Amino acid sequence: MNAVAEIAVIKQHLIDPEICIRCNTCEATCPVGAITHDNVNYVVDAEKCNLCMACISPCPTGSIDNWRTMPRVRAYTVEEQLTWEELPAELPPEELEGLEAPDASVSVATPPAAPPAVVQDPSGEASFNSSAFGATLPPWSAAHAYSNLYGPKAAQKTVTATVVGNVRVTEVGKTAGSDYDTHHIVLDFGAMPFPVLEGQSIGIVPPGVDEIGRRHHARQYSIASPRNGERPGYNNLSLTIKRVLEDHDGEPVRGVASNYMCDLKVGDKVEVIGPFGTSFLMPNHPKSHIVMICTGTGSAPMRAMTEWRRRLRASGKFESGKLMLFFGARTQEELPYFGPLQSLPKDFIDTNFAFSRTPGQPKRYVQDVMRERAADLTVLLQDPNAYFYVCGLKSMEEGVVLALRDVAHGAGLDWDTVGGALKREGRLHLETY
Repeated sequence: MNAVAEIAVIKQHLIDPEICIRCNTCEATCPVGAITHDNVNYVVDAEKCNLCMACISPCPTGSIDNWRTMPRVRAYTVEEQLTWEELPAELPPEELEGLEAPDASVSVATPPAAPPAVVQDPSGEASFNSSAFGATLPPWSAAHAYSNLYGPKAAQKTVTATVVGNVRVTEVGKTAGSDYDTHHIVLDFGAMPFPVLEGQSIGIVPPGVDEIGRRHHARQYSIASPRNGERPGYNNLSLTIKRVLEDHDGEPVRGVASNYMCDLKVGDKVEVIGPFGTSFLMPNHPKSHIVMICTGTGSAPMRAMTEWRRRLRASGKFESGKLMLFFGARTQEELPYFGPLQSLPKDFIDTNFAFSRTPGQPKRYVQDVMRERAADLTVLLQDPNAYFYVCGLKSMEEGVVLALRDVAHGAGLDWDTVGGALKREGRLHLETY
């Protein structure tokens, strides 16, 4: 039986709906399926949560790190939490008197070991837990990241940015307006402080209210520009945003924030919170190598890292390590930044494309191309100066980590040893949604 179920009082794990930006990191990370969501809130099921703490470090906002001491029989249900607009207060001490105190075996002060690499799925079959290998610490040489400067519980709730650019970055043709309408949007913050690093993200607060009359919550977008701005020396940044025209079941839907952002004109104002993220950061030491694996708009942080390296190289101030990119999309037309990527020098970046829906061609995914480049990846897996970044849809994560495992096995390496080092040393970073 779950240890939490054996005691009268529990430390119930809750998510703060005021701070949460609904990025899905917690649900994707939870190894026991205790976190779920609707179109309003992300919540934790007290009956399933085993306090493994796997979700705590990856959360970019800290909304996941909230607890309430509760009689177990009065634990907040999933249904209750889905209706919340803010966290409830702690129960007064008199309501807890006479009840057994929380058991030390489930203390939140000392997190247990990381979740296992192999877990049981609901059918009872063993499945690979790719998230177990994702680092929650940044590279040792990463620059210091500022986070949560603006937000619901910060001194200033939002900061206003001005749109100074909005350009479509997927091919325009007879299918213009289809589901691969992706835009590169530049926001300028003027005199307001908004320092960012490659790999961080921001929250956009769409105007208006939802179907139940509440103000829309923020949507998270990865930053696509380097630390000194989309336009160097200016207080600006860029985003890569794809219109959402259908849900995960293929049903028609208009994404609230994505369509709002893609329709913005130069001069429009946008409410922003953040920045977020303190681990998905690039290394700064000169000999570091970076392997970037992405699909679709997961290319945003990879573009930021690549552009920062390109600027350093152009200035003559960087002894560049290797850059290696694996970039996947259904077709070439759906690939953001395809043209600019083609113009980058081959001695600067090793670019590998994978297209899964090219007419007349076999399906190829990023993990297939990774296996084809096994010899090069083997060397990098063993190099303490090599860092791996994965960004895109959650469905790609397991395939990519399994491909790395296969590369290691093919070279006679023990994956548990290699994968453990990647996590421990902040060298494998997973950001999927």
